[in-house]
Amino acid sequence: MILENSNEIIATAENERQQWKKIWFTNWCFDILHPWHIETFKQAKKYCDILFVALNGDKSPYRKTKPWRPIHDEKHRSIILDSIKYIDYVVKFNEETPIERIKEIKPDYIFKGWDYKEEDVVWYKEVTENGWEVIIIPTVEGYSTTNSVNKILWKNK
Repeated sequence: MILENSNEIIATAENERQQWKKIWFTNWCFDILHPWHIETFKQAKKYCDILFVALNGDKSPYRKTKPWRPIHDEKHRSIILDSIKYIDYVVKFNEETPIERIKEIKPDYIFKGWDYKEEDVVWYKEVTENGWEVIIIPTVEGYSTTNSVNKILWKNK
């Protein structure tokens, strides 16, 4: 389910929490999905009841580092994420980090993929100070959206 605003996000997370469900959270751009993304969601879902995925919106500062991205707009990326059976809720953020969404959802755990170290997650300190835990999930190495784009470009030359 795609949740559009803060009130909806807070109410949904609180409702799930009242049912004693374990809530996990992750975020990224999810521009071109590949096996690494799916395997990461699948691994996370083994440990949680509810999985929230925060999506970098089209106005996210992410574009400053990669102005040619995202390739697909936030509406279409949200629809694709919402169709993945391991994901329960999709939320969007346009800030530099998803910390406001994390504070709204109050997840039990926040996970990132193998390419991160806990202490390198930009909101690690804020998360751990609130008693939430950052989990690094080992997943399929060798895949990235950048690699996918480069492969498409090189095949077309």
